[in-house]
Amino acid sequence: MKTTIYGLLTTLYIALSFTQSTKAQTTPAKYVILVTIDGFRPEFYLDSTYAMPTVRELMKNGVSAQGLNPVFPSVTYPDHTTMITGVTPAKHGIYYNTPFEPEGATGKWYWDYSLIKTPTLWDAMHKAGKTTACVRWPVTVNAPIDYRIPEYWNYKDMNDAREYTAAATQPASLWKEVQENATGILEADDLNATNDELVQDESVARMAGYIIKKYKPNFLALHLACTDHYEHENGREHYMVKAAVAGADRAVKTLTESLKRANIADETAIIILGDHGFENIYQSFSPNYLLKQAGLMTDIKTGNWKAQFHSSGGSSFLQLKNRNDKATLSKVETILAEQPDSVKHYYQVITKTKLAEIGADPNVLLALSGINGTTFNNKSDVEVEKFARVKGTHGFYPDHKQIQTGFVAFGPGLKKGVVIPVMNMVDVAPFITKLTGIDMPAMDGKIYPELFK
Repeated sequence: MKTTIYGLLTTLYIALSFTQSTKAQTTPAKYVILVTIDGFRPEFYLDSTYAMPTVRELMKNGVSAQGLNPVFPSVTYPDHTTMITGVTPAKHGIYYNTPFEPEGATGKWYWDYSLIKTPTLWDAMHKAGKTTACVRWPVTVNAPIDYRIPEYWNYKDMNDAREYTAAATQPASLWKEVQENATGILEADDLNATNDELVQDESVARMAGYIIKKYKPNFLALHLACTDHYEHENGREHYMVKAAVAGADRAVKTLTESLKRANIADETAIIILGDHGFENIYQSFSPNYLLKQAGLMTDIKTGNWKAQFHSSGGSSFLQLKNRNDKATLSKVETILAEQPDSVKHYYQVITKTKLAEIGADPNVLLALSGINGTTFNNKSDVEVEKFARVKGTHGFYPDHKQIQTGFVAFGPGLKKGVVIPVMNMVDVAPFITKLTGIDMPAMDGKIYPELFK
């Protein structure tokens, strides 16, 4: 006997029409859909002034957290990798979005799955005999995923990701298949967030929805990036941010509709979360300017440097040419400590002890986190750049509310209407293994029994 969860919600234009059987409530979820909304903030579902009726309905009938602490740096690729490994960047090896390149950044990102140093949910699902899929999920190029459309682009031309994405899609026929059956022929802007458009999230949701209906993978993960893009461009509260939030909610609705069409809604857990929060920024600080003035960084392209900072949005990490160069480390610490208050106003120092506690890049002995609306860059020719208008970023040390992201889950085995105060990013993979009954050892996160039936 099945019980309708949502009732008649057609007047609200939600019509999720999920049903759950008694059996589904007492056995592990057969299917899991993991949705990340990049830059997802808890207020998007806790505050009804944001247009997220679908996510809010899932929250009301499932479980949620008032905040989810990201890793450090609180940026996309380290956090997404922690979600599917249950360990910190120090262990899984995806320390930043872009790797530190001693001779200067080229624009490359941590794309390839082989860079992950620890087991993942993809591995655990396969070991348990389950099928997997991803759409635009970070660090999945060459990943052992049955239906794989990775996040990948030509770093020399970020405006058109189609060629690189197509080449990395598995099976190769899937790229043509989703266009013929889900999206139509994709143009370059259909995988971008440009010109105040939200089509990228629509494209991703339609691809994922098709894969659900056609192949019914046991575990599918997808990444919706538009909200993050418009928060970067316009700060936290711009019209386009609110429009992107509404668009992401419609993408989630596309997924719930696909689950119903595939006749697997009552066996599916759907998890919606983010990778980080967001903060308004008003200036960009260049810590490498201080190093250059002190003679520690003359010409990185010729290797003439002792220290340089590698910036990651609202944080920056000190890289030593010789990690055992204690004299240079001490000099950098002194430089930072002796700056006038007008400069210290831009940053807080994150010590090696704090870096180790939070599981950041183990090769780094000191980092900075922006304060008072400050982000960082890798330049060395100017100390501070003031912005003409408010912008937004993330990457900050996760010791305050604004950088927290959100978490909502609904499905078999979960209680109804339970809200916990806070979770950590390392808790996501254990949550999924608990839901599905699969085994994945050596995770850092914990289980919250109060969320489960």
